[in-house]
Amino acid sequence: MKRRIPRVLLGAAGSGSGKTTAACALLAAMQARGVRLAAFKTGPDYIDPMFHRKALGTPSCNLDLFLCGGENVRRLFAEVSGDAELSVVEGVMGLYDGRSGLDDQCSSNHLARVLEAPTILVLDVKGMSLSAAAILHGFRTFRENRIRGVIFNRCSPGMYGYYSKMAEAEGLTPCGYLPILPEAALESRHLGLITADEVTGLREKLALLGKTAAETLDLNVILELAASAPEMDWPEPFPEEKPAVRPVVAVARDRAFCFYYEENLRLLQKLGAEIAEFSPLSDEQIPPEADGLWLGGGYPEEYAEALSRNRSMLESVKAAVEGGLPTIAECGGFLYLLRELAGRDGVFYPMAGVFDGRAEMTGKLQHFGYALLEAKRDNLLCRAGESIPIHEFHYSRSDCDGEDFTARKGSRERAAAHGTPSLYAGYPHLHFYGNPDFARNFINCCIRWKENRK
Repeated sequence: MKRRIPRVLLGAAGSGSGKTTAACALLAAMQARGVRLAAFKTGPDYIDPMFHRKALGTPSCNLDLFLCGGENVRRLFAEVSGDAELSVVEGVMGLYDGRSGLDDQCSSNHLARVLEAPTILVLDVKGMSLSAAAILHGFRTFRENRIRGVIFNRCSPGMYGYYSKMAEAEGLTPCGYLPILPEAALESRHLGLITADEVTGLREKLALLGKTAAETLDLNVILELAASAPEMDWPEPFPEEKPAVRPVVAVARDRAFCFYYEENLRLLQKLGAEIAEFSPLSDEQIPPEADGLWLGGGYPEEYAEALSRNRSMLESVKAAVEGGLPTIAECGGFLYLLRELAGRDGVFYPMAGVFDGRAEMTGKLQHFGYALLEAKRDNLLCRAGESIPIHEFHYSRSDCDGEDFTARKGSRERAAAHGTPSLYAGYPHLHFYGNPDFARNFINCCIRWKENRK
């Protein structure tokens, strides 16, 4: 499938340089101009795509080379880009920061090479003058890259001409600047930015970012850079399957459970599932038509008291899981299935009680980064010995992590996650494009459940 997809990747020197702000500003400005858009986030981050979705009103997709592999990353990119006139990929961390720290594998720069995407460096120039030239020179010459342009962040109008000359001296195209906008700042918490639904006045902030970007970014130049990306052969999307029976997968989605890869949900739909969203915070029970259940990640510790008060929902979930309803419970969803969970106030609140364990928040990351998850026994998602790449990022600690899988990271390994013929539950986050058979096995189990209920 040979196509020309106009595209750019926004990279930076490091975290906190303003990539998300620049991406949202650019998307909002282009959307106001009537440009058809697609948005993406490099790596496993759940939160930044929420801001893209708020800026666009359409889903944003994660592109993770470790979790999905190069072929499926390119497949996802082409599928989500569709007929977009501009596809914007937001980078992660610093441009060259990869999986190991010793090379740029799985970095934003690696992704730019895989997608052959022109890269625009978002450079925070607050508090520097000539040093900005050193950063530009270093990034341009350090490794093979596709850096073509620069957006100067936290830049005053009077200094933009000065920085532009620096960029041009390095053979880079100045693409405009973003001034300091304290009234458009995006708040953060321990997992990075707070979620888009929690930001006070987000719509107004995004409107301000878009209006400012329309005045200070050179949108025409950015479109020209995007159009310079070469035509490529892109993998075909996974075909849609049409089983005779369409199962309903109930997906927990509210302020407490909001971490989902949209492409995972779309893959379930491609495999024949219908998605029914519900709220463990406010609904009385899971949807009665559910043939499967997915409790995603999020911030259950922030809402532990409210979740605990909703006893009818907890009882509904416990009865469904213990009754064999096919269930995936990732990270926060796994915590919801424990006997107790400590809230931010340090109080332990009763949860669903599927597992006789408890969890509490700690002051530091417990497990962080990529690993390979291998099954020790046959389970809902796979057979013993089969594996899938995973990502973990959590500050909580439980006394009931599970022993039905092995998580391998380099030479280290540990027991991780619970697996039964009807259940996957544990801290590791899954991306089904890393092994689509895991998703297919889940849906097939949901189909059998539905057929047995008749």
